[in-house]
Amino acid sequence: MVFGTPPAMPRSRAGLAPWRRRAVIAVALGTVFGIGATACAEPAGGDGDRGLARFYEQAVDWGACAGYAEDPATGRALESTGFECARVTVPLDYGDPGGATAELAVTRLATATSKIGSLVVNPGGPGASGIGTAANLAQVWSGTELADRFDLVSWDPRGVAASTPEVQCLTGTEMDEYRRLDHVDMSAEGIARTEADMQRYIDACAERSGMELLTNVGTRENVLDLDILRSVLGDDELNYLGYSYGTYLGARYAERFPGSVRAMVLDGAVDPAMDLGDSIVQQGQGFQRSFDAFVADCGPRPECPLSDDRDVAIKEFRALVDPLVDSPAWTSDGRGLGYSDAMSGVIQALYSPQLWRLLRSGLIELGDGIGDPLLLLADTYEGRQDDGSYFNSTSAFHAVNCVDTVAVTDREQWGQYDTRYRSVAPFTDDGRGTGQAPLDICAFWPVDPTSGPAQLDIPDSVPPSLVVSTTGDPATPYEAGVELAQQLGGGMLTYEGDQHTVVLGLDECVDTHVTRYLVDLRLPPEGERC
Repeated sequence: MVFGTPPAMPRSRAGLAPWRRRAVIAVALGTVFGIGATACAEPAGGDGDRGLARFYEQAVDWGACAGYAEDPATGRALESTGFECARVTVPLDYGDPGGATAELAVTRLATATSKIGSLVVNPGGPGASGIGTAANLAQVWSGTELADRFDLVSWDPRGVAASTPEVQCLTGTEMDEYRRLDHVDMSAEGIARTEADMQRYIDACAERSGMELLTNVGTRENVLDLDILRSVLGDDELNYLGYSYGTYLGARYAERFPGSVRAMVLDGAVDPAMDLGDSIVQQGQGFQRSFDAFVADCGPRPECPLSDDRDVAIKEFRALVDPLVDSPAWTSDGRGLGYSDAMSGVIQALYSPQLWRLLRSGLIELGDGIGDPLLLLADTYEGRQDDGSYFNSTSAFHAVNCVDTVAVTDREQWGQYDTRYRSVAPFTDDGRGTGQAPLDICAFWPVDPTSGPAQLDIPDSVPPSLVVSTTGDPATPYEAGVELAQQLGGGMLTYEGDQHTVVLGLDECVDTHVTRYLVDLRLPPEGERC
């Protein structure tokens, strides 16, 4: 559950790329994820603009990756697979390139022997670590044709993970406490309490991150950072793989730097023109479809606590989670599982069928009053580590989205969105709807948006991109992929499945088409499906 939104209308991350899914899967096995914009006040950019040449022409000092990983497992993976790391300097404020700077943490696996260039990967979120993404992709990268033709490159976007300065909001202890708050009361008094809690969270973000960073952390700046990264890698043209929010970043890059694109694979598409309320409602429809698919898989199993009848299953599910508002379930670490965390855990599991076994176990144990499996899923969703600290992915998610979003401040309109969400995603409906709801967190954000939803303006000279869209994708529904491909004038590959993002290592058919596109610039046949 994302801060600042009622449990019935969760604003879920647009992207949890494959590395995050695989990390959760490892835990489950006991061995150890929609917002458009065009610039409203675009800062200077491009290597020909005064003051930016020193950034475009900087030398990159590649070295060991110590200090670049968010967690020990990622650090070990970087070391064992031969990654190099470096820091790339960019202006903090592109309107003042002579002022303060930011440092982007970048990693590279230099595998290419018949090199076309670098394949630059963005994992989505926004707020996910590209360093962690690259480390986890290495296992499916090695020995492939792509590895022979491209170096694998990724980076922590500004404000994220090992890049500095870092977006910071709550401490680990404060975050644990915030997650215990169940914002389900839709009376006027309950909405006021929720918004007061939200304001305290926002105040912490402003104090600990600083207003300059919060103002300059959005897609507007990330597009310009990406072009500097392309330049310092020595690539005249960008080869790019973007997951989820990364599809939006890539599309805006093509719009801003049309002459610098060679190839773009965009997997789990965000519709750049859809406004905040409609995108959340569309996402609700996607998660309901995934919940229904989970029910169809779980219901026939003797141990499943849900019926195989969808409507009955929703009532049974609500009977399991609704009591958590007043009585959290027991967990072995003493934190307990409250209602918001239970819903976050369920949302996390619906990103991929590979997590349905853990979700099934979580619901079975919840029936016995035990919350450990769902709390594990919720911790993964929120970025909590074993030591009680957190990745800053949630903080960065809010910081980027809120400068990329034209927030809804009309309470009646927002209440209508809440009603619509409950209607299209009944498994999330706690029955407490009143037609009113707390405004989204971005309605109170301390800096103005620098972007807003708009159709892409892509010149015909841009090479066609390849959009990969999954029929049962919960977080970025299939229809958004169709729309993005149309706006880009690119190719479209449909994947039949029920998960969020699929490129690299999850489906041979998809990867074959992606390889041919990246190497030979050959799009799949029109209407191709995997």
